[in-house]
Amino acid sequence: MAKPLKLIMFDFDGTLVDSQHAIVAAMSEAFRGIGLAAPEAAAVRGVVGLRLETAIAALMPQTEDSAVAEATAGYRRAFMAQRSQPEFEEPLFPGARAALDALDRPEVLLGIATGKNRRGLLICLERHGLVERFTTLKTADDGPSKPHPEILQRAMDEVGVGPGETVMIGDTTYDIQMARNAKTHAVGVSWGYHEVGDLTAAGAHRIIESFDELAPALEDHAS
Repeated sequence: MAKPLKLIMFDFDGTLVDSQHAIVAAMSEAFRGIGLAAPEAAAVRGVVGLRLETAIAALMPQTEDSAVAEATAGYRRAFMAQRSQPEFEEPLFPGARAALDALDRPEVLLGIATGKNRRGLLICLERHGLVERFTTLKTADDGPSKPHPEILQRAMDEVGVGPGETVMIGDTTYDIQMARNAKTHAVGVSWGYHEVGDLTAAGAHRIIESFDELAPALEDHAS
């Protein structure tokens, strides 16, 4: 029996937008600001998707909570300073806008579930003219960090759909684990910040290599 697809949720950083350079630069500045060596870029990519405080704590596990809080504040300052520069850019991944265009249908609702805070998400969506595309936005302000399923569950409750009508699309194991915890379908993307093998091991039902493969992946799930 066909499963109606009503809610398609996207992760943001690493899935729709390529923010890696900005995130790594802000994290480096935040660590240096409290006298610590900047973390390796690969380590930073590994925690993208978690809410900021959780990500920073994961990068400095032996550090006191006060240092995590100080680094978190430093990261936010550094990122806002970056945004104020005329050359600042968080580009959409190739094909992202076309994929959103193709999903612009009355029977489909789009949403975002991200570790960003709401302010940062809205700034980037506004830059790309995408705010109106999404029916529901769930951020670090709305619940526990991924992979806890609460923000995804709250999105489903908000629009009135169930797990069988929902697909979560993301580039990290946190996205996939969140989807599985919420009992929704999970689609991993290969162009983001976690390895494909890790996405598969986390329980992704399917991996896509480009946004051109998204529509067929959704159709396969609905059939």
